[in-house]
Amino acid sequence: MKILIVTLGTRGDVQPYIALGQTLVESGNDVTICTCAHFEPFVREYGLGYAYVNNDFIDFMHTPEGKILLGNAGSTWETLVTLARMIPKFGNLQERQMADVWEACKDSAPDLILYHMKALGAPDFAEKLGVPCMLAFWLPLFVPTTRFPAMGFPDLPLGPGYRWLTYQFIRRMMILSSKRVRKWRKQHGLPPRSPGLRGQLPDGSPIPALHGFSRHIIPAPDDWDKTATVTGYWFLNQDENWNPPISLTEFLSKGEPPVYFGFGSIFGRDPKQTTQIILEAVRRTGVRAVLARGWGGLEPADFVQSESIIFIEAAPHSWLFPQVSAIVHHGGCGTTAAGLLAGKPNIICPFFGDQPFWGRHIEHLGVGPSPIPQKRLTVERLCNAIDVVMNDSTMRQKAAALGNRLQKENGTSNAVEFINHWMSNEGIEIGIGSDQAK
Repeated sequence: MKILIVTLGTRGDVQPYIALGQTLVESGNDVTICTCAHFEPFVREYGLGYAYVNNDFIDFMHTPEGKILLGNAGSTWETLVTLARMIPKFGNLQERQMADVWEACKDSAPDLILYHMKALGAPDFAEKLGVPCMLAFWLPLFVPTTRFPAMGFPDLPLGPGYRWLTYQFIRRMMILSSKRVRKWRKQHGLPPRSPGLRGQLPDGSPIPALHGFSRHIIPAPDDWDKTATVTGYWFLNQDENWNPPISLTEFLSKGEPPVYFGFGSIFGRDPKQTTQIILEAVRRTGVRAVLARGWGGLEPADFVQSESIIFIEAAPHSWLFPQVSAIVHHGGCGTTAAGLLAGKPNIICPFFGDQPFWGRHIEHLGVGPSPIPQKRLTVERLCNAIDVVMNDSTMRQKAAALGNRLQKENGTSNAVEFINHWMSNEGIEIGIGSDQAK
């Protein structure tokens, strides 16, 4: 089976799909990942096919406007004002991305399209090609339930009706912002109304949905249709081909396990200030520390390595996290999952998006303190959080126990089993489209 996986965003939006793609290949499938050109070497490193999408989104994140948007993430009003000013730019960006993804869909001629929610138009492209599609995502955001609200909404005591409506609101917002999808459908001879934006296949049945998180974190609600499932996390083993620098291995061997600090591909307005806050908190608490620069999230400036602090570019989480005492990060799904898998307490300092959501879950599970939004990050708050994760034995025990449970899951295998079952028993019976690409 030829499978095209479409995903857009940062490294955290790509890496889980590489893990899923590897397991699909091991099961006898031909897999191509369609994503930003920046990640082509990463995709090919793991033996998967690559399909081109421009780097507009990544380039935007490095612009002054992008940094303002990330920096304002803690303020809804400022974020909305900034977004309003940038709607024309976002629209043009979306149109170029849709054009690239459509070309990739035509060129790859897939039997199945798996897609990230950011991949605008993917269900419509599948409809035009006459092939099935499946949402593959790691947030409870699109499949309605009365058990909990959609990600980003408060769990207010307003009953099941409110929780159900949060998902309808998400879908409604997607439909209202679908001008370019309607334009594309009209240009390609499809009715302007997109079933994909309503979570439906062309015949009106639900789009199947893989959720790449663990049932130990968010159990699958009992009112989901059989077309939706929670598989477990999609972890990528990066240890095999990675050799740690001697400076890092020596640092780890010379003292107590350090605290890890890293914000991955995300950065705010002033990474240098954030780095200074971390360094001062490390000094006050007396912990040893590994600071990962990532993609500009932290800036060492003129810092000179010491016996208690080391800066690194990056390291596979699966290799490093089991060797640290606690993990301080932005709260991206992948980093959160890796921290939980390692059985360590997590301190979440979220910027935007799903990061506050995972921060609240960490606190709710008792495996980390209250999240500290980036706009409220201070030396005092960070010191208090470090003291908690280093000295709360109950929290550390809960983190270790949760890690043990996660290590027994195999999310990618569960996902492949669901895909195979649906394609052989359900998908072939669904009217997935009648028109072919021209």
